[in-house]
Amino acid sequence: MQTRGKRKKRIAILNKVCYNQYNRKRMDTNLNNEYFSFEVIKTDPDTGARAGILHTPHGDIETPVYMPVGTQATVKGVFPRDLEEAGSQIILSNTYHLYMRPGDDIVKKAGGLHKFMNWNKPILTDSGGFQVFSLGKLNKITDEGVEFSSNIDGSKHFFTPEKAIQVEQNLGADIIMAFDECSEYGYNHAQAEAAMKRTSAWLERCYKFHDKPEQALFPIVQGNMYKDLRGESLRRTLPFVKHGIAIGGLSVGEPKPIMYELLDYLQPLLPTDVPRYLMGVGSPDCLIEGTLRGIDMFDCVLATRIARNGTAMTSRGRVVVRNGKFKEDFSPLDEECDCYCCKNYTKAYLRHLINVNEMYGAMLLSLHNITFLHKLMKGLREAILGGYVKEYTQEFYRKYGGSGKW
Repeated sequence: MQTRGKRKKRIAILNKVCYNQYNRKRMDTNLNNEYFSFEVIKTDPDTGARAGILHTPHGDIETPVYMPVGTQATVKGVFPRDLEEAGSQIILSNTYHLYMRPGDDIVKKAGGLHKFMNWNKPILTDSGGFQVFSLGKLNKITDEGVEFSSNIDGSKHFFTPEKAIQVEQNLGADIIMAFDECSEYGYNHAQAEAAMKRTSAWLERCYKFHDKPEQALFPIVQGNMYKDLRGESLRRTLPFVKHGIAIGGLSVGEPKPIMYELLDYLQPLLPTDVPRYLMGVGSPDCLIEGTLRGIDMFDCVLATRIARNGTAMTSRGRVVVRNGKFKEDFSPLDEECDCYCCKNYTKAYLRHLINVNEMYGAMLLSLHNITFLHKLMKGLREAILGGYVKEYTQEFYRKYGGSGKW
C-alpha cells in the first residue's frame, strides 16, 4: 500500500503529464468563457480533496457540493424556498422524464426550466441516457442512437445525440450532459468496450450540435468496472472538456470498494481546472469518500426516496422513524440539526405521520435529509479550507457509526 506521501507525489506527477496532454488535445468548440469559470481555492495535500467555486449564469456554486434531484422539475415534497433555506445551490432535473411530460417544447415556451419551476439558482440536466436504458423498453441500440418505448404509454421514440442535446437546450439548464450509454454492472469487457466507444462517438456529435454558450456541456467518462476502459474513455473525453467533466456508470449496483478503487485510478488523471462530477452518488459515506478522491459535485435521489419510506440521515446514524421504539419518543429527530423539521417536531410525531401515510411526514423528512447532506458538504469544505480533513471525517464516522455505510 502506498504511503500518503508517495500517493501525493504520484498524483502530482500524473496530473502534470495528463494536464499537458489535455491542453494540447483540447478542441476549439467556438464557445467562450464569459458564462462559466471554475477556481480551486484549496486542495488537501494528503487526499486531493478540493474546495472551489463554480461560476454560472445563475449564480456561484461552492464546491464540494451535493445537488438535490428534481426529476419532474421539482424536488419531491420540498418547496423551492425551503431548498434555498436548507442550502441548496443547484438542483437537477431529468431530460427523459421532462421530454415525456410535459414535453421540452412546453418548457421552452414557458421560458425554460428556471421560469417554469420558479428556481433562480443553477440547474443541471442529465441527457436522459440512463433513463432511456433503464426505464424504456429497448428495441434497438445502434451507432446512430437508441429506439425505445415510453415507460408511460408504450409509444415509440428515437434518441440520437443531437436529439438529446436539442431537448436539453430547450429545457435551458445551466449545465447539460452529453448523451452516453451507461453499461450495466456485470457487463463483460467486450460489452463494456462497445458501450464506451459508442459513448465517445456520440460525444463528438453532441459537441458539434451544441451551440449555446450559456449552457456548459459536460462530457461523461464511462468504461464500466474496467480500469483500462475507464482510462481509454478519459483519454477520448479530454479533448472535449471545457467547463467540467462527469464520471458516469458508477453506483449502479457494484460494491462500493470497486467504485472507490476506480476513483483512485482516475483521480490523478482527471483535469484539475474544471469541476469533476460523480453522477448518481448521494449516501453520506460516498459523498465523503468521493470528496477525498477529488470529486467536486454529486447528485442522488436517495435523500428524498428514503424519506418517503420513513428513513432519516442524522448525525448519529440512520433513523427509521416508523419503528415502534419511537412511538413515545418526544425528542427531536436530530439534536444537532436546526432544520424546520428538527426544531419543531418529535420522532413520535414523525412516526405517526409516516405510519398513517400523511404526505407531511415525507415532506419533513425530505427537508431534513437534504439539509443534513448540505451541512455534511459544507463541513467538508470548511475542513479542506481549514486543513483538518482527516479529523473531520474521522469524527463524522465516529458519531455516525462505523463507516457510515448504507
